[in-house]
Amino acid sequence: MQDFIFYLKLGWEHIISLDALDHQLFILALIAVYSYNDLKKILILVTAFTIGHSLTLALSVLDVLRVPGNWIEFLIPVTIVLTSLDNILMKNHQKNLMRLNYYLALIFGLIHGMGFANTARMMIAKEQSIFVPLLGFNIGLELGQIAMVIVILIILFILLNIFKVNRKDWILFVSSGVLALSLKMALERIPF
Repeated sequence: MQDFIFYLKLGWEHIISLDALDHQLFILALIAVYSYNDLKKILILVTAFTIGHSLTLALSVLDVLRVPGNWIEFLIPVTIVLTSLDNILMKNHQKNLMRLNYYLALIFGLIHGMGFANTARMMIAKEQSIFVPLLGFNIGLELGQIAMVIVILIILFILLNIFKVNRKDWILFVSSGVLALSLKMALERIPF
């Protein structure tokens, strides 16, 4: 049980810590077009990301998949740039486009999972079974993401209902800010 709790905390910190800006920006961009009325859709979207993240970690720990770290560190902010651009350029997020967002979240989760893969490989490879460490880590990751979603939705609720901020302005402001930060990260991490 101690191992499970250790990896649960590690997964939580992987999202919540100050070093997790890339994950936090991705979650912010991912849910910026939704509102508190879309909680079920948001949770499915965040879970799709976690599933992708989990698959990559498992494949990495089992040494089935290895990708150079410098490329992953570059691709992570690129996924955030693409998500932010999608928010800015999409005029109308229809249901079929939202379905596409679930697949993109899964694919981007695969990429983000590779960012932690080398560390996970060293830590978990020493374990007799990878099931408990991966389960604990991914539950912690999911709980951290849900905590972030709740904080963002509370802020959104306050802005829309108390301060009467326009929803389109919220999407544009948040997505533009995330785009600027993630573009800077991507440019700093070009692997050439």
